[in-house]
Amino acid sequence: MTDLQKRSLLKAAALTAVAAAALVGCGKKEEPAPAPAPAPVAAEPAKPEPLKIAFAYVGPVGDGGWTFAHDNGRKALEAEFGDKISTSFVENVPESADAERVLRDMAGQGNKLIFGTTFGYMEPMLKVATDNAGVKFEHATGYKQADNMRTYDSRTYEGAYMAGVIAGKMTKSNTLGVVGSIPIPEVIRNINAFTLGAQSSNPKVKTKVVWVNGWFDPPKETEAATSLINGGADVLFQNTDSPAVLKTAEAKGKRAFGWDSDMTAYGPKAHLASAVINWGPYYIKATKEALDGSWKAGAGAHSWWGVKEGAIDIVSMAEDVPAETKAKVEEVKKGLADGSFAIWKGPIVDNTGKVQIAKDTVADDKFLGGLNFYVKGVEGKVPGAK
Repeated sequence: MTDLQKRSLLKAAALTAVAAAALVGCGKKEEPAPAPAPAPVAAEPAKPEPLKIAFAYVGPVGDGGWTFAHDNGRKALEAEFGDKISTSFVENVPESADAERVLRDMAGQGNKLIFGTTFGYMEPMLKVATDNAGVKFEHATGYKQADNMRTYDSRTYEGAYMAGVIAGKMTKSNTLGVVGSIPIPEVIRNINAFTLGAQSSNPKVKTKVVWVNGWFDPPKETEAATSLINGGADVLFQNTDSPAVLKTAEAKGKRAFGWDSDMTAYGPKAHLASAVINWGPYYIKATKEALDGSWKAGAGAHSWWGVKEGAIDIVSMAEDVPAETKAKVEEVKKGLADGSFAIWKGPIVDNTGKVQIAKDTVADDKFLGGLNFYVKGVEGKVPGAK
């Protein structure tokens, strides 16, 4: 084979290879596999409706005392639970048949947790609770319960005792005055505890009491405070809901205490200290239980909180209260918190000389719940007592 023939064959082979490559290049292009379809997004669960909570107040929210303190507790709820709850209130609800109407209206508006914040709502709330089994009811300062109604209270007498320690030291006349609201055990306990505290720092003191037969009545409270001052009292205490007593002391150059809330601003020169209630811890506990399903009522379902639970305190003691007196108050507070100090430890004698609590005996809550006498040092007789 000549060289020319060889070159011709090689050229033909090369052309064949090029043609074959061209045919492959012109073939059908392979399509990529389609991307998998996205998984369907699960729908978000519907947000639960907020728990509707209502409060019935016996006085105005601006009373500076009892109702103001309860409303601060309601605000603590809102801060704690946010949009999990919805709160409302009705103020100035009288302790009468009108209370039943208001409570029924609250239940009818879809509230599932209802707080009644005064003793006189007990019977109306029992009626409404009986007819609204799906609603949870809480009654302040009462003693009757039902399957869907329980009771709660604060140991206000602890604050009264600590105020008394200060009063006994600060009085110059050795005569203390108390403006009482309604003569029920709760109030009588406070008068007695105030006097016992005062006697612990000054055995010479005596206590005068004027009753106004109402919780919030500033004109009557002013009149009662004036009467006590005219009777020789130079330090005043109260179990009423307005700052009228402190204002009267300020106007007449005497001393007094705030009650239920810090009342310093209403009489800064007269103010010795304020015995306050913090309802927030209990309201938060009750609401948490209503939300998580652990809320329980029935016979004996009663909470009674004090210094130990953070419900009672004495605050804003005046600068002129002696350091040793302030230290004694702090010692009492510590003892109440850890259980090492008991206010109602005998011997305690009433103002007729009868031993009511024997030596070294500590009164139980049942005894305190029915207390209906004045301790030695309190003048007069408990209204309605035998």
